[in-house]
Amino acid sequence: MVATSMNCLGHRGMFYLAAAVSDFYVPWESMAKHKIESAGGPLNMQLNQVPKMLFILRKNWAPAAFCVSFKLETDPNILLQKAEMALKKYGMNVVVANELANYKDVVVMVTSNGGRTTVSRTSKAEDLEVQLTDLLVKMHSEHIAQPNS
Repeated sequence: MVATSMNCLGHRGMFYLAAAVSDFYVPWESMAKHKIESAGGPLNMQLNQVPKMLFILRKNWAPAAFCVSFKLETDPNILLQKAEMALKKYGMNVVVANELANYKDVVVMVTSNGGRTTVSRTSKAEDLEVQLTDLLVKMHSEHIAQPNS
């Protein structure tokens, strides 16, 4: 509902799509109604995959908006490749790629025009988010100024 209502903003709209808490969930109908007794032995649980909505957001709900998503990985060897795949697959303008081991210290902004910008904290007292949001505001302003790019 929020995405479709922002569609009227066109290129001025911006979605800053925080990383998913989890890619899986327990469906309501599978949840226990009462406490699960530990005396019952081992517990087996089946999780469902959370539906991917980025493509629908980009293609149907707010196609002209500036879209930023996140990609968190534990393996640095596949991080940038996965971020680039997400750019193409979901049509994002920017994917903020980060590793679980140092996500508070360094991120790489991968952009749809092939750019990569590393953002790092210069001290433990500094927040990475300030630099990140400043760069995203600049990129969004360029997106608004060049609506057909």
